[in-house]
Amino acid sequence: LRSGLYTQKMARGLARIQAQEKAAKKHSGAVQHDEKAARAAQLKYICSVCKISLSDLHVYKTHFEAKHPKMPKPAELA
Repeated sequence: LRSGLYTQKMARGLARIQAQEKAAKKHSGAVQHDEKAARAAQLKYICSVCKISLSDLHVYKTHFEAKHPKMPKPAELA
């Protein structure tokens, strides 16, 4: 590398520690996204036969017709 092109150096000692603390403080205040909780909130229906969780009524109806054609439909699908 030619001198003068890259004048920025890595922080050493106290400056490095302060930079790490600042970054940790910045990231600790961030909202943590919990994918499992978000997915569980989306699953509103449970199949009465196989107990699988489904997201909406249309998906539940198509699932029930495809997987359990001989079973009587539950009241919520009729």
